Amino acid sequence: MFRVFASLASTMLVLLFIAPIDTRAAPPDMQMLANGIWIDRQRLGALPTTGVAWDALKAAADQPMAVPNLSNQEDPTNVLVLARALVYVRTGASIYRDAVVAACMAAIGTEDGGSSLALGRELMAYVLAADLVGLPLEQDAVFRAWLGKVVEKPMSEGRTLRQTHAIRPNGWGTFAGASRLAVAAYLGNQEELAEIARIFRGWLGDRTAYADFSYGELDWQADPANPVGVNPFGSARDGHNIDGVIPEGMRRCCVFTWPPPHENYVYSTLQGALAQAVMLERAGYDVFGWQDKALLRAFEWLHTQANYPAEGDDTWQPHLVNYYYGTAFPAPLPSRPGKNVGYTDWTHGRLPRPRNLRILP
Repeated sequence: MFRVFASLASTMLVLLFIAPIDTRAAPPDMQMLANGIWIDRQRLGALPTTGVAWDALKAAADQPMAVPNLSNQEDPTNVLVLARALVYVRTGASIYRDAVVAACMAAIGTEDGGSSLALGRELMAYVLAADLVGLPLEQDAVFRAWLGKVVEKPMSEGRTLRQTHAIRPNGWGTFAGASRLAVAAYLGNQEELAEIARIFRGWLGDRTAYADFSYGELDWQADPANPVGVNPFGSARDGHNIDGVIPEGMRRCCVFTWPPPHENYVYSTLQGALAQAVMLERAGYDVFGWQDKALLRAFEWLHTQANYPAEGDDTWQPHLVNYYYGTAFPAPLPSRPGKNVGYTDWTHGRLPRPRNLRILP
């Protein structure tokens, strides 16, 4: 009998040591988010009102804009609204705030008939703009009520924004995640924020945190049996470095081939991923270190292996990477805003960079 109990005790001890680690994300820092979902408002107030980056931001804020249309995935109105919000915070000129308030109200309901890709790309900038300027109480109540419903609204392909984020590991999913995250932060939904963080950690490569994505062709995956959003540290195939490859972006071009082609879907996917990272970092998560600095490795691969620096409406991205990692990737001035956010050459390009991180040549 003693031997039976001893055996059971031994088995229980083994199970305790091999039991899966709970990788659910810790609660976010809601106080940090209260000071700004995207960037601290006080820091914005200290940024310069001269220079190439400011001139480009101010020109965007003064540019005529169309009526918001969240069903149009190419509509640039959202980032023009964000420009007005940034200029308002820096200058205090009420004309810019008035325009933001009007645009946020006008955006409500325009998602009808659109896809979750369109909603994912477009929505985030309006939420960030509203957060920056502070909507009047009556309008804010209407805006919040709509935001609470829109993430659960089935879009043209039959999925909600939340479902797209949880299923799609490509640009559809990262854009959806960014807008879902902005909404959760604006509404102060702590549980939703933690769930988004868990999913993003899984996308960056921690399959113990989350692994329920539906992948396409697996040609660029380092381990096709265990697909991830960003290939693991040290990955190689046929003697070639694929550490940091975003397989769901690269598969859009072709089967695995070398030298790697310049596939813009990778940068498109990164637009949503970097936006999530910035907001999660604001919420207190060490997201830029997750899964062996996956976002840094993605940029290093694009830069050193694919010889493919950011261009066009992706040029806002390296300003963020350089700021958070202390790197020196080519970062054009002025940068162009992307589909969901921009103006990082002004908001982050001049801020102090972290120390003790490697600087790329």
